[in-house]
Amino acid sequence: MASDDLRIHDVPSPDVARSRPVRGALRRAAALSAACHPVPAAAVTVMATGLAVSAGQSGAGCALVAGAVAAGQLSVGWSNDAIDAARDAAAGRSAKPVASGAVPVRLVRNAALIALALCVPLSLACGPVAGAVHLAGVGAAWAYNLGLKATPWSPLPYAVGFASLPAFVVLSLPGSPWPPWWLMAAGALLGVGAHLADVLPDIGDDLEAGVRGWPQRLGPVRVRLLLPVPLVAASALLILAVPGAVGRTGTVLLLGVGAAVAGAALLGRTRPRVPFRAALGVAGLDVILLLWRGSGLS
Repeated sequence: MASDDLRIHDVPSPDVARSRPVRGALRRAAALSAACHPVPAAAVTVMATGLAVSAGQSGAGCALVAGAVAAGQLSVGWSNDAIDAARDAAAGRSAKPVASGAVPVRLVRNAALIALALCVPLSLACGPVAGAVHLAGVGAAWAYNLGLKATPWSPLPYAVGFASLPAFVVLSLPGSPWPPWWLMAAGALLGVGAHLADVLPDIGDDLEAGVRGWPQRLGPVRVRLLLPVPLVAASALLILAVPGAVGRTGTVLLLGVGAAVAGAALLGRTRPRVPFRAALGVAGLDVILLLWRGSGLS
């Protein structure tokens, strides 16, 4: 009789049985969201939308820019994790949902393709030229994921992708004005800095996996010292490029950035993380300057 009671109590109630698929679906949805690289995807989307707002784009236009950039970033993030699933698993990157088995590779791959399919009409809805420029940037990011990351040309997709974002925003304005050269150049430099910062923590694992992009060939010490250079150059462009725009504040700001980076490089001899943190600070300043300059584009 006791064993019969035990068997009765071991049988899950109908409510519990029905809730298991729901919990499983929620876990897969959370893992799928984590596989899109949510922090950089959100940061790039917010930056592009903020630039559209500061440039004077309409509410509907800002929504289209946000949707197109978000779809493109989702496609890039998901494709990265789907393509690198085996390599990430071999490197023991358990924080990656696909590598840990929290979400199937096929689901992430399909999500990337759906996001890419949505990105096309959303981008073209901002104008044919603007859409083509944005899709070129998204295509460069996919090319990076598909193999350019393992070549000496690895910074190129980042440069193209980050240069295309402000160009896309400006071209989506009424009349499709051509973006100024300094805006695209600053975006490209910011992209190169983002590439160096993104790769730096994983250089050892990448070399073991046979990924020999430009930063991996330089090695972690040289990358750490080089990292602030494109970011400071982007700052200089955003402060100095516009005729008559440099005042005392701009000059002091640029000198302060240069002094901070030089000091961080010196401290990096004994504190290796200091140059990296300084570079992140300069990158944040560049984004603020980019948004500030956007007010003069319309």
